Amino acid sequence: NLVWGLGGMINLGLAGFYAVGAYATALLATRAGWPDGAALLAATLAACAIGAGVALLTARLRGDYLAIVTLGFAEVLRLAATNEMWLTHGADGISNIPAPGRAGLTPFGFEMLFFGLVWGAVLLLGFGFARLSGSPFGRVLRAIREDETVAQVAGKRTLRFKVQAFALGAGVSGLAGGLYAQFNGYVAPDAFGPLVTIYVVLAVVAGGTGRMTGAVLGAVLVTALTEGTRFLGALLPFLHPVQIASVREGVIGLALIGLLHLRPEGVLPERVRLHSPP
Repeated sequence: NLVWGLGGMINLGLAGFYAVGAYATALLATRAGWPDGAALLAATLAACAIGAGVALLTARLRGDYLAIVTLGFAEVLRLAATNEMWLTHGADGISNIPAPGRAGLTPFGFEMLFFGLVWGAVLLLGFGFARLSGSPFGRVLRAIREDETVAQVAGKRTLRFKVQAFALGAGVSGLAGGLYAQFNGYVAPDAFGPLVTIYVVLAVVAGGTGRMTGAVLGAVLVTALTEGTRFLGALLPFLHPVQIASVREGVIGLALIGLLHLRPEGVLPERVRLHSPP
């Protein structure tokens, strides 16, 4: 939401930064023996650094061109994770990833611990990014979204703001990947396909671009749709599992189309602040 909703930069490489966080956490914890928190922090910083590098390399790209390049970046990372056996174990993945509380808690207690960790991260980051979007930094990003040339004429160093936004967005994706790796205790390349990015984009669109609470609400709605439709099998016992999977996809698609038809700007659209002349 920071990169696209505020800055207007179409980043379809979210799954790539997600994979960076997951694999960095897994490798640092299993091979280097780093503590869980240190591995997660280092993975987040690594995703930030790579995000800044991608932003610098794609600084002159706009719109569809930026989307294509970032999508290609994510696919290159996924293919590298699949083929570089010496580092990632390829399609077999990395297992036995340590996590806080896994050894001393019951499975339910461990899940509740991570429930609190994830929602704590969501609320903390959501509050921080909401404050950031209302700050001068957020206003410059909106100016870049509306017309980058005008922002440059106004004296704003747009490249610096774009790199910073890209780095922050990549860092959040890396943090999510690290938490995913610790919770599951296992990572493999097939978990970082383009569908991850599609779900994130759908969440932002459904919730409302440019508004952080909208992004959180959109993520809850999309997750409720994708996971809630798993119970369709009990309601449609006369269908085969393959048919039920197709029905699930149809229900999810129709629900999202209906939502966007009724609320094209999302459930919580961005507030436009108008300043009356003195």
